[in-house]
Amino acid sequence: MITIKEVSTRKMRHQFVSFPLDLYKGNPYFVPPLYGDEMKVFSKKNAYYKTSKSSFFLAYDGDKVVGRISGIIQNQSNEKMGEKRARFTRFDAIDSQEVADALFAAAERWALANGMESICGPLGYSDLEREGLLIEGFDYIATFEEQYNFEYYGRLIENCGYAKEIDWLEYRLYKPESLDPTLDRVATAAMEKFRLHLGTGRNKRHYINKYKDGIFHCLDEGYKVLYGTVPFTKEMKQQIITQFMYLLSLKFIITVCDEKENVIAFGLSVPSLGPAFQKSGGRLTPGAITKMIKILRKPDVIDLGLIAVLPEYQSFGINAIILRELILGMMRENISYCETNLNLENNTKVQAQWKFFPKEQHKKRRSYLKIISR
Repeated sequence: MITIKEVSTRKMRHQFVSFPLDLYKGNPYFVPPLYGDEMKVFSKKNAYYKTSKSSFFLAYDGDKVVGRISGIIQNQSNEKMGEKRARFTRFDAIDSQEVADALFAAAERWALANGMESICGPLGYSDLEREGLLIEGFDYIATFEEQYNFEYYGRLIENCGYAKEIDWLEYRLYKPESLDPTLDRVATAAMEKFRLHLGTGRNKRHYINKYKDGIFHCLDEGYKVLYGTVPFTKEMKQQIITQFMYLLSLKFIITVCDEKENVIAFGLSVPSLGPAFQKSGGRLTPGAITKMIKILRKPDVIDLGLIAVLPEYQSFGINAIILRELILGMMRENISYCETNLNLENNTKVQAQWKFFPKEQHKKRRSYLKIISR
């Protein structure tokens, strides 16, 4: 018999975070998040708790954990969209419809008790959390930024009454043999027309402190109309910087600034760190740290995190500057390929940018929706 319990003790919190590590043990495609960061989602110091409400449930078969799920009510998103919507995230389970039914029923009861009318996901607290259920590309290693899942997850979720709301596409961009002359010409013209320059800094910490406010402003403005996004509070910004500071490399951060040093566009890529944490289960063991440092120093693959341009500068070729610098960086550092992570299926402008790369569309993710109001 399957029993559902809401996470309420330290032991249960560790069970919640550890369950996918056991479920995917030995799987060559699964990349765990950092264990310490996952434990912090339970803390009252979690910056997202000022604008969100969460629940966490475990499914047991006797004493054995066989599944988990988390519910989120993201108040910022609901206020922005005029909705009463919950999100589900961190769903993992054995291949059992009984387990999935029980977990989603618990999340839906919690959402209804809090006045929600629908539930969607997988979505996290913000667009910078892991999101989307993998529905194509099960034989590719996950990036560090996104979640891997077994193919049967989609069947379990759909059998619980969930239907597609939107998909994301993911691309693998290979290093071009040469820089496209049209791209170079458009980038140069945009730099000259708006008197732009690339941001600089003495070191990584100085660079981030110098441009962080401009980068987040650019991100908020450039992404505010996209699915699932929310504006970042001061506390969220600091938490994100703390989490990702040591994972970043200055070689792959591009900021485009005006004459007053205001950030008008940026592109962020990170060395593909997934392989460093596969064996450690996301823990910062000496072995994992050694592998991470090695990858940061000389990566073979990079993950494209974010590209954003302020709305008033869009359609003027500014994105060509970012793409040119990304390609030059791949050539300079001898990067084999870049993983784009998630591109909304209806965001054709973003997808059109990849024409300057040899590419393959190798993965697809989905966000589901279910109406739960009585």
